[in-house]
Amino acid sequence: MVTKYIKAFSNLKKTNKKGFAVLFDPDELEINKIENLADLCNESSVDYIFIGGSIMLSNHLDECIQKFKQHSSIPIILFPGSPSQISKYADALFYLSLISGRNPELLIGAHVVSAPFVKNSGLEIIPTGYMIIDGGSPTTVSYMSHSSPIPHDKKDIAVCTAMAGEMQGKKVIYMDAGSGAKNPISNEMIEAVSKNIDIPLIAGGGIKSASEAIVKCKAGADIIVVGNAIENETSLIKELSVAIHQF
Repeated sequence: MVTKYIKAFSNLKKTNKKGFAVLFDPDELEINKIENLADLCNESSVDYIFIGGSIMLSNHLDECIQKFKQHSSIPIILFPGSPSQISKYADALFYLSLISGRNPELLIGAHVVSAPFVKNSGLEIIPTGYMIIDGGSPTTVSYMSHSSPIPHDKKDIAVCTAMAGEMQGKKVIYMDAGSGAKNPISNEMIEAVSKNIDIPLIAGGGIKSASEAIVKCKAGADIIVVGNAIENETSLIKELSVAIHQF
């Protein structure tokens, strides 16, 4: 198994550097705007482009990725909401296990269904412990996963969940307050989780400004993910990138 991106994520944690990822939902992407978005990501030194969503109504995932590839060399990592959200044109795949929930389909069931296709996809597979954290409002991912998020003030639960994920062999922990979250994950929770695991920590959801991104980095997040905040204000991409890369 190729581990290029797992090694890159791990190196961020080892060197206390920070990465910046922009998350795009294929349902929100217009093909004729991807060139401009790719150019903006290039100019802003975005490290990774994550593509995926809880629901996929469109059928142009392959086309979106290929369009990005025409205009950018930034790695594209799939953030799938279901086994159908897989494209051989991406560079890697977060193989997400929803370790914060108790839905067996999202712990292992969907993985069994998708395993043959994933194995033959040629993608780098990144075993990921995915944790939904309460961001102050109901999110699509909580609804679709039939799982309650970890309460925002229960950092001990988050720590134990992340530790369990690491001991089960996950290579990355991804903490997410969800698309459109009112509040980002607390700094206290990020700090507690980061201190108790040796694998990289990705944090996203509810981050709307450079100042918020900075405090998440200081708390211990290794990669900051921003999605909704930049959909209507793409200029934030450069501002966030500058802030995150100061570390």
